[in-house]
Amino acid sequence: MKKLLQYLFEHKTLTREQAKEVLVQISQGVYNEHEITSFVTVFLMRSITIDELMGFRDALLSLAVKIDIDVENTIDIVGTGGDGKDTFNISTLACFIVAGAGQPVVKHGNYGASSVSGASNVMEQLGYVFKNEQTALSKEVKEAGICFLHAPLFHPALKTVGPIRRNIGVRTFFNMLGPIVNPAQPKFQLIGVYNLEMARIYNYVLQGLGKDFTLIHSLDGYDEIALTTDTKVITNKGEYIMTPYQLGKKKVFSEELHGGRTVEEAASIFKNIIQGKGTWSQNAVVLSNAAMALFVTGKYENYDLAFQAAVKSLESGAANKCLEKLISLQ
Repeated sequence: MKKLLQYLFEHKTLTREQAKEVLVQISQGVYNEHEITSFVTVFLMRSITIDELMGFRDALLSLAVKIDIDVENTIDIVGTGGDGKDTFNISTLACFIVAGAGQPVVKHGNYGASSVSGASNVMEQLGYVFKNEQTALSKEVKEAGICFLHAPLFHPALKTVGPIRRNIGVRTFFNMLGPIVNPAQPKFQLIGVYNLEMARIYNYVLQGLGKDFTLIHSLDGYDEIALTTDTKVITNKGEYIMTPYQLGKKKVFSEELHGGRTVEEAASIFKNIIQGKGTWSQNAVVLSNAAMALFVTGKYENYDLAFQAAVKSLESGAANKCLEKLISLQ
């Protein structure tokens, strides 16, 4: 590691093969936490290269617990996290609305490293039991329309670095890896990114992987559609800007998106919204993210039709039924 750090401190970058090798060694416990912290810090000082990101992805997927969810055309909605905005669990809520609209979801997530409540925190609080048995997870998607893959159960390397990420408390390249290492490899992906540089890298990576994807970035720094300002949307076919009014029929203020100070508060906000008791702003944000995810699947002629399907899922109680069914299967 000393040689490797010296190399990186000279502003050199890793090849795809080198990046893969070092992450495999991290997962095998070759390095101590101080060495790993130093290594991770390098990528806070400069942008990660596409080769490095692909190498880290190769390592995680080669070590991952293999899983085949026996359902076609699944989707994952995930943000990179690390935007420092402390919003409520927007993408996780959007997943249930999408599932309620009849689109199967395989959500990949983790505990919050730089926020109070990541997807795993809130799912656990709601009564979900993390698992990596293929049969149980397939049953959840077939019966509830959704299952949840807790990243450390599928990625041994993430288990090793979890405490280090929490201690550092800022976004690291592991935030960037999360959305591209879903072990179920869903057909469709809606990925929120916290800056345009990250969007550019993801665009390149996902084009290369031949995925059906949409990247979203709120131009004031959110890694999701926040409706606080315009949103940059990047797909396989091109890129464009959408306004809050086009996306969610209204503009909202950042304070209306606050996620609570504890995991309990986060879960309470979550339940409120999914039961149809959310504020107009909370609903608008969740619905616009869900609508964009539904639109990614190509089943809707335009975004407005996808938005209507999302509204119906929330207002009819279908989204909440998916949550209730999922928890009953635990």
